[in-house]
Amino acid sequence: MGQRLKKITVNVPEDALDNATRITGKGITSTIVAGLHELERRAKRSALRQLKGKVRLTLDLEKTRR
Repeated sequence: MGQRLKKITVNVPEDALDNATRITGKGITSTIVAGLHELERRAKRSALRQLKGKVRLTLDLEKTRR
């Protein structure tokens, strides 16, 4: 089954939208979706950074490279 979509209406600064679509090289919807995904990735990276020093890993780099 496909992804559920939600139709919305938003007011955004025209210059910000123009810049974003130029950067992505995509249309408005694809640019907005890319921005939402980037926010999600940023939040996940932030959560991982908060774990720094709290998780102990013992890795043998030579074994992991094989």
